[in-house]
Amino acid sequence: MSVTKTYIAKNIIMALCLMMFFVSCHKKDKETGLLEYKGKYPDEYAENIQLVVSDSGVVSFIVKAPIFNTYRTDSLYTDYPEGITAISYNEYGQKQAMLTADYACNVNNTKYRASKNVVIIDLIKRDTLETEEIIWDQRRKTIYSNVLVKQKKADGSVNYGDGFEADERFTRYTIIHPHGEMAGLDF
Repeated sequence: MSVTKTYIAKNIIMALCLMMFFVSCHKKDKETGLLEYKGKYPDEYAENIQLVVSDSGVVSFIVKAPIFNTYRTDSLYTDYPEGITAISYNEYGQKQAMLTADYACNVNNTKYRASKNVVIIDLIKRDTLETEEIIWDQRRKTIYSNVLVKQKKADGSVNYGDGFEADERFTRYTIIHPHGEMAGLDF
């Protein structure tokens, strides 16, 4: 008789554990807010990713994101719905620049778009660039924006522009149609 009670108790505990598993998985989907793309939910989903991009063992970039989704439709589409942080490194292994954005996605296999509160900080010069959208073109090895940008220089001056273009590590950049405060030149 006690063997039967033990058997029944084990089955009840197993059933409860399975129910908790299914309930927690269902709740997890709602909490993560998986985004639909072209009527489809992600084929792949990852949390707290860190991607290290290197060339011949030398780190070029480190990309971090709380959530990463991959959608396989007619073409590959990826997004970072809870934002992204990317750090570039110069040829000496020093941190060169840091980019943060509230959202990022790939436009195609070679272009990525970051949007919503995009901030790029030149960690060496201490300049900051703020905008609502940038495009990273891997093929051309450039990042650019065609929307309003705000540049805060290390000397405290503030400039605005209609966009910018930079190398992908943000070591050199040009503001398009700059206007605003300009630091005085001493002769």
